[in-house]
Amino acid sequence: MNKCYFNGTQQLTVFIFKQLRVKILIWLISLIGITLSVAAAYQSIYKDEQSRQAIFLTMDNPAMVSMLGPGYDMEDYLHSIGAMFANEMLLFTAIAVAIMNILIVTRATRGDEEDGRLEMIRALPVGRLSSLSAVMIGVVATNVLLAILTGIGLASLGIEGMNIEGCFLYGFILGATGLLFAAFTAVFAQTSETSRGTTMCAFMVLIIAYLVRAIGDVSSDTLSWISPLGWTVRSDVFSDNDWLPVILLFIFAIVFGVVAFCLHAIRDLGSGFISARKGKTHASAFLQTPIGLTLRLQRTNIIAWSIGLLALSASFGAILGDLETYFSDIELVQAFVDMKSDATMTEQFITLLMAIMSLISLIPVIMVGLRLKGEETRNLTENIYSRAVSRTRVLGTYCLLAVAVSFTMQSLVALGLWSAGVVVMDEGLSFGTTFASAYVYLPAIWTVVGLVIVLIGIIPKYAELIWLYVVYCFIVIYLGELLDFPEWMNHISVFAYIPQIPVDDMNFLALMGLTLSSIVLTIIGSMGYNKRDIVG
Repeated sequence: MNKCYFNGTQQLTVFIFKQLRVKILIWLISLIGITLSVAAAYQSIYKDEQSRQAIFLTMDNPAMVSMLGPGYDMEDYLHSIGAMFANEMLLFTAIAVAIMNILIVTRATRGDEEDGRLEMIRALPVGRLSSLSAVMIGVVATNVLLAILTGIGLASLGIEGMNIEGCFLYGFILGATGLLFAAFTAVFAQTSETSRGTTMCAFMVLIIAYLVRAIGDVSSDTLSWISPLGWTVRSDVFSDNDWLPVILLFIFAIVFGVVAFCLHAIRDLGSGFISARKGKTHASAFLQTPIGLTLRLQRTNIIAWSIGLLALSASFGAILGDLETYFSDIELVQAFVDMKSDATMTEQFITLLMAIMSLISLIPVIMVGLRLKGEETRNLTENIYSRAVSRTRVLGTYCLLAVAVSFTMQSLVALGLWSAGVVVMDEGLSFGTTFASAYVYLPAIWTVVGLVIVLIGIIPKYAELIWLYVVYCFIVIYLGELLDFPEWMNHISVFAYIPQIPVDDMNFLALMGLTLSSIVLTIIGSMGYNKRDIVG
């Protein structure tokens, strides 16, 4: 039995580690490094009782609860740096760990199957389940390593309120969350026929889990327990140190892992349990154009992200009524808000929300641009270039679609926030202000698209490094003020130049500068793309 199904697992595990060692190393260094650096910074930021009361009130409002999970008690904040750190950092770090596992499992399962590597491996004397076993062993080892190193790192900092049990619970809740989403992805790798479908399904589960937790944390505790991310934020790290969520996450990870193995054992190589729909025999005139083909290939991905972003922004808009009441009822909160501004307190909060939402809507835009590199890697662009189509036209098609997607995503973000806010607020959000606060981020998004084109045009091998820049932009927006980054570090992020409408005045010069930069970067990338060799 073992020899039949698992023969060669050990050798394949070594192969998987060699294949993914750079990606795994970058992810581990980034996750652990950011966690430890932020934890170390908290001691110097929240020195007195007043600052801790202020951050407690900030974290206790409905909007922050929906974004980061339920807050701790005031006593925990006053006596423990660890409680503040866990409340602000745990959920987003867990999401980053989930993304790491989704990308790694997709690449090592469906990605290898699509590229034909698994077929070559199957030609060797290996068991039917050896490849999936090797991937899962690699994923388990990576998450356990993350959990242990994070726990040891936090404990070694010797920070007030961070006991050893809490430090290791913080590490293991991250690892357990990652394992569950790795198991989800392994199941989707069996049901989908492509790596794109696997990634999309896994990310949809992640978005739904976040939405269910966000709505549940504000309105229904029972609803939050449906979401695995709801378990993560209920571990009460550095307070009661509840290990039950870790146990639940491990159990469900094992269950879904077993399901993935069962499905893999009965599936034919190259197929999926959900078959792709057959296309039409003859393509329409529009589909025979580069823009028609590109749009058709990415249609499902764009629609999925559109629905997800609209639902996410609407869920944030739905709690604006509670936020308005919270601000008006608690005088101490008003003391920490800029009362000199003409914008309402809710509108001031929306500036932070819109910045984060714009970074999320940047993800599908980048995926559209990087798709050109993916098609080239899979030797599919040679089919396009076998016709009378120039490289400039093909590259321009992807640029045009990326710009259109950016406009669509920002419109949906504004529409979801505004439409839900109008229903629940006494004085609804201004239509023009809400859409202006979303559209103002378009030049920054276009500049990142320009960077993608430069990478594809000049150094295509490193095109995916753009994700590191996106992560950096997120850190600057989310933690920049908290960690008091030097100005030059903030200015590396293009999002730092965007005026926060309606709190700030419109800065047309900065927006024109970013738009011009995006055009220049696109031209440079296009010149490189026209000169370099196309792989396939």
